[in-house]
Amino acid sequence: MRIICKKSNLVKGVSIVSKAVPSKTTMPILECILIDATTDVIKLTANDMELGIETTIDGIIDSRGIIALNAKIFSEIVRKLPDNDVVIETESDNQAIITCEKAKFNIAAQSGDDFSYLPAIEREDFITISEFTLKEVVRQTIFSIADNDTNKMMTGELFEIDNDVLRVVSLDGHRISIRKIELKDAYQPRKVIVPGKTLQEISKIIGGEADAEVEISFTKNHIVFEFDRTLVVSRLIEGEYFRIDQMLSSDYETRVHVNKKELLDCIDRATLLIKEGDKKPIIIDIKNESMELKIKSQIGSMDELIFCTKDGKDLMIGFNPKFLIDALRVIEDEEVDLYFMNAKAPCFIKDENQSYIYLILPVNFNAAV
Repeated sequence: MRIICKKSNLVKGVSIVSKAVPSKTTMPILECILIDATTDVIKLTANDMELGIETTIDGIIDSRGIIALNAKIFSEIVRKLPDNDVVIETESDNQAIITCEKAKFNIAAQSGDDFSYLPAIEREDFITISEFTLKEVVRQTIFSIADNDTNKMMTGELFEIDNDVLRVVSLDGHRISIRKIELKDAYQPRKVIVPGKTLQEISKIIGGEADAEVEISFTKNHIVFEFDRTLVVSRLIEGEYFRIDQMLSSDYETRVHVNKKELLDCIDRATLLIKEGDKKPIIIDIKNESMELKIKSQIGSMDELIFCTKDGKDLMIGFNPKFLIDALRVIEDEEVDLYFMNAKAPCFIKDENQSYIYLILPVNFNAAV
């Protein structure tokens, strides 16, 4: 094999597929990036058996071939080469020569035939959304997935399609994030649970252009994202997702309408008094036309008054301030509505059309008052 491509093309391609290289594995071949020049295009592939990424890059194929190179070594070499054409050639299955200007590397390689290829998937059942929409909906929900495997369901997000609406849901046991996206076309009903890791990596790769589209295909066990010149194949999380609708209530005893930026800035200031790992709640005391926000820690205390419009009863309630900040940061509206039942029931932050719903469980604040 002998290929020639610009360093910039190689760096971009390697950066994309590296996201599917496992950090720890007992199979050395999975630590590799596959360079496939057996056809008329140069394909780079990485696969950790749960997530696989394939992308094509521009270049010249002088002689066809296929080789697997250690991802860490290969990406470091490519990144530090001069900004010029890079030549990659192989004389055998276990050696690769990388040349750029006066720099020449000779590194160990593995046979491409040993590589775990991406599963072949019939992409007939698919939906189409813009890169911008996908990137945004991930940003607006991903923070409330669980980061441990005690309950695998919580490490993924529910993608639920019903006619021309895509609903994306995440939860971690303390909060729920829901976003609804209107699709251009109507589709058959479908529910799948997509691993959070897959969505995080995709949101790093896609450009986020409003006029660039992502085709999302489904099979029984996999989801496929196709965009630009890249294909991402991920295993789905198996099982039945939580019954979210049973957790959502339209009843409330207190509704507060408040300026989002004022509320967010105030909570943000309050967290200056909390050490990392400290679980001090922020207390919200709602009376008449104001919300008093209070926090008390070993460092000190703070209280601040924010004007609001209130319907219903006065209420004092406590929350983990980070959960409020996470939700408020991804809401674009200038004003937000917060719905409460009592000091022990969840708070709902949602808009009139319920295009977004954020549910946050309160915390016991008796010791903090």
